[in-house]
Amino acid sequence: MKPDLSEREQQEVRRAFQRTSEQGWGLALGFLAGLGLFVATIVLVMKGGEDVGPHLGLLSAYLPGYRVTWAGAFVGAAYMFFLGYGAGRTIATIYNRIVAKG
Repeated sequence: MKPDLSEREQQEVRRAFQRTSEQGWGLALGFLAGLGLFVATIVLVMKGGEDVGPHLGLLSAYLPGYRVTWAGAFVGAAYMFFLGYGAGRTIATIYNRIVAKG
């Protein structure tokens, strides 16, 4: 037996289920960004050569302590996790505000 909901109640239920988790978005984007930089750095380190990853090394201008090395892979992953987390939370917050107005 289905309960009969008014149109307003149906809209409220839809709106409640349209919201997204800000923490979930933050963790997901943070993890992906951190993993992406970590893997890119490790691939270049393992590839080796005389001048390892000159283009990726330019990130050190924005991420102090980052280098295209094994240790730098962890430093860069941490930076990118926090940047990705912030971006994910921002996206989810804006999305939730738009849904709430609709």
